[in-house]
Formats: sequence, structure tokens, C-alpha cells
Amino acid sequence: MNISTAKSRSAFAFARYHVPNLARALRVLEFLAAKPEGCGVTEIASQLKIPVNSAFRVAATLFDHGYLLRNDGTSTYRLSRKLLSLGYQAIDEAGLVETSLDVLRHLRDETGETAMLAVLAHQEGIVIEQVPARHPFRVTVQVGHRFPMHSSAPGKALLAFLPGAERHETLKHLRLARFTAKTITTRLKLERELDAVRRRGYAVDRGEEVDGLCCVGAPVLNHRGHPLAAIWVTGPAQRLGEPDFDRVGAIVKKHALTLSRRLG
Repeated sequence: MNISTAKSRSAFAFARYHVPNLARALRVLEFLAAKPEGCGVTEIASQLKIPVNSAFRVAATLFDHGYLLRNDGTSTYRLSRKLLSLGYQAIDEAGLVETSLDVLRHLRDETGETAMLAVLAHQEGIVIEQVPARHPFRVTVQVGHRFPMHSSAPGKALLAFLPGAERHETLKHLRLARFTAKTITTRLKLERELDAVRRRGYAVDRGEEVDGLCCVGAPVLNHRGHPLAAIWVTGPAQRLGEPDFDRVGAIVKKHALTLSRRLG
């Protein structure tokens, strides 16, 4: 038996266990991946040759689970970044980390502080790599550590550069918990902060999650200007405080741009 025959028989055997609605949902996701501007249910049904009711149920379910975004004005659906975040947590994460390591080392060496890399996943950030500072007292975390978006420099950098509709949807579901006296706990203040982040090109944490620890971060963007990840440095306020933010922000932005160019 040759390999192609074995594969065909294996595929035929597993076809008996397929879930039709799941298969339809996957086809909808693949179809919308080629429609970044979005698409209505009627067109989805027509192009995929499935009943309109089925297309509506699939789209509504994917929307409820965060895999699609819906434009209420035009009744169109488009992909959210949830699939991207899942991909980064799986095999693609390794490629991102490998591409980023030397940039993180240069960022650490130029600022003197721990440099980190994170991605967005389900209204949280996830640390996927770090290069520790060489100071006796330095900040490190476990890879896989999750952090809130509203109180962290990388979280604000990612939020600020999301497309408008996606940013609006993400902010709508964020829980703005207070961690310190400096934590932003209202949506209006957070939106003003994100406006400032977009103008500057970098975000800061002024001790908003942990008293005495500050961070400066910037987004890593793809060719469309969408944030793929964020890099940042973190350290004690005595070494990385308000007077240092502009200087360090320029350095972080420079390295984020280097990584953005590598990733296309």
C-alpha cells in the first residue's frame, strides 16, 4: 500500500465522525479570513452554499464566543483576533519568540531593565518571553503569566493600536479592577490614555498594577498596522520613573519597529 492510498483510507474512515455544524463554522472562518472588510450572513450563505438560517446560527455562535466581530450598522461580520491569539499560544508562538530574542536582548542592554514580549488573548495579555536585567534587584515573571490590559504598559500598547471596532468591543468587556491608587478604573480615562498612547507610540505603567514598579512598552505591528504583540521593559520606579519615560519610550519604539519590520 502506498502512502497516498493509506491517507485516503484514513480520511474516509474519520469522515464518519465529522460534526457538520463544526465543519460549517470552520468554512465560515476560512471564508471571512479572505474578507477583512466583513461580510453579511446572506453573502456567507450564498458563497458557501449553505442555508441562510445555518449561516446565521454559525455566525451568531462564533460572535458570542469572541471569534467574530459584528458591525451593527451594516450587519456584517469579520474575524476577531481571538484566533490569532490562539495561534500564538500554539506553534506560531515559537516563531515569534525566536524572531524576537535578539531584539529583546538589545532592548535589555540599552535600557538596563528586564525586557519582555507578550501577546493579546481573550481580554488579557500573556508573557511569552523575557530577558532579565543584570541588576541584583530585577523584575522577572513566569513565561505564561497573564496580566490585565488596563493597568499595564504592554496591555495599553496593544489596546491602543487595535482597529476601532475591535478596540471598542474589547473595552466593553474589560473589568477595570483597581490594584493601586494609580490604576485607571473608568473607561473614559482609559480611552483618553489610549489616545495618548497612539500619539506617542508607546505606553507606560506608572505603578498602576504594583506599587513602585513601572513599565514602558510599544506595539509590534503587522503591515496593516494591527498589533501582533508588544515589547516592554519593567523595573523599579527609582530606575524607571516618570523622568525616564520619554527617553526609554523612544528606545522601546525603536526596537518594536525593528521587530515589526522583521514580521512584515
